[in-house]
Amino acid sequence: MQTGSEKKPDLSIVILCYRSGKPIKKFIDKVILLMQKNNISEYELILVGNYLKNSNDETPKIVAEIACHNPKIKFSAIEKKGMMGWDMKSGLRLAAGNYIAVIDGDDQMPAEDLIKVYGKIKEEKLDLVKTYRIKRGDDPWRKIISTVYNLFFKILFPGLKSQDINSKPKIFSREAYKKLDLISDDWFIDAEIMILARRLRLKIGEIPTFFLGLRCRRSFVKPSAIFEFIKNLIIFRIKEFKHKKK
Repeated sequence: MQTGSEKKPDLSIVILCYRSGKPIKKFIDKVILLMQKNNISEYELILVGNYLKNSNDETPKIVAEIACHNPKIKFSAIEKKGMMGWDMKSGLRLAAGNYIAVIDGDDQMPAEDLIKVYGKIKEEKLDLVKTYRIKRGDDPWRKIISTVYNLFFKILFPGLKSQDINSKPKIFSREAYKKLDLISDDWFIDAEIMILARRLRLKIGEIPTFFLGLRCRRSFVKPSAIFEFIKNLIIFRIKEFKHKKK
């Protein structure tokens, strides 16, 4: 694990690189070019290339090599003890910026959205900004899962003005991140962020985005995940009732 530059950046970008392989280089180059074009110099990238034991994933070596040649880049390449949530938390812990963004590195989420959410959170002095997908390039089954999931979320957690719980990039101020105290190690972490944002009454903004289809691999989220998501929603709903009683 590398710590990168000592100078505190204004913007930290956590890029989830799990099993991305060589294509992650192109995505990282795109993000760096965007920073340059928009005159953003006080930033850092945190590449999360954690791996499963006994896997043949080449991503850890790739992100380590990229980071060695750029002082603005940190990386995490350690054995996984969870899934996406665990990876995200390992990246967030390395972030030093005043604002912390999280995005997947599979190029489904346009890198350009990083500039949009960063601009919005600063200009409007918000706590958290995220995207919502107005068009999706993935298969019909994934679209159905997302629709059902967001419907359940709205029923169980009314009042939160968010159209698409799992969409990224998400960006939060450092103060808001400190309050979140995230615990999820699995795919539920995006929902946990929004549930806690609701509880804490954070000032939230959203921007529309176009979600692209996966080009070089299948999704890591299995159809059975929807039942796991719903179970977690119910568990966290019960926790919210207990929290209000305190």
